[in-house]
Amino acid sequence: MSLSPEPAKSPPALKSLKEGGTVEPVREILWGSAAGARKYETAEELPGDMRKLVVKLMVVQADTEFASIQQHRPWLDSAPTLEDRWIESRIIADEARHGLQACRILRDFGEEGQRYIDELLRKREGEHKLDAFNMKFDRWSDVGAFTCFVDRVGVYQLRAFQECSYGPLARAMPLMLSEEQLHLNFGLSVLRRMVQDGPQYCGTKHEAQEAVTKWYPRALDMFGHSHSETSRRAIEYGLKRWTNEEARDRFVHEVQGLMTQVGLELPPVDFDRRVL
Repeated sequence: MSLSPEPAKSPPALKSLKEGGTVEPVREILWGSAAGARKYETAEELPGDMRKLVVKLMVVQADTEFASIQQHRPWLDSAPTLEDRWIESRIIADEARHGLQACRILRDFGEEGQRYIDELLRKREGEHKLDAFNMKFDRWSDVGAFTCFVDRVGVYQLRAFQECSYGPLARAMPLMLSEEQLHLNFGLSVLRRMVQDGPQYCGTKHEAQEAVTKWYPRALDMFGHSHSETSRRAIEYGLKRWTNEEARDRFVHEVQGLMTQVGLELPPVDFDRRVL
């Protein structure tokens, strides 16, 4: 009689996440080499290499949030409608809170974390890690395309952290995801109104198309290098659920459908790319 164990079944929570759903917070690690063990709850518990990776991920996360504030701030007083200005204020407030959330996680790493926070707060426009966050919004179409594409990448990154193996990070995700949804829906709405209403709203379909061509490559770059070793380790440690290329493919499939609905075209996925 064979005594070989049956193949392990995925926990229901992980199955729900893979299908794009949400789950009630769980205490065990759902994937990676430590699947089934209790989640890490303090910085001191993290193995050395995993600790470095969590710090790296949070520094990049906080940097994007603070950079986005700098990009949006000028449009608080120049967005075309009162409603648009109100949403700009909401976006800025949300990004500030998200940056604070990432920095609170960094604080758990003691003096090292505080040094990174101090560096983040000194950064000015043009000094950020990712290209998409060093570009100014010259026209209202930039605001629309940025929030439609770049913020949507941000949502994919946050979803990848959902129910991750580091408890404080996992618990920060639900509210951040909820708030980010407003941003990307707003961006799609701006592009749609430019296509449908043109100058009667603000700008033209041509301007909207130019903005799509400008920001789509920068959004794709944000996923990072394909076949990244850092991406692989993040999955092994239970921090992220997808490789860079898996997340990018999901994103491309989603926005292709959205742009078809709006009446705009995406450039080829290799157009004007800087990170492949």
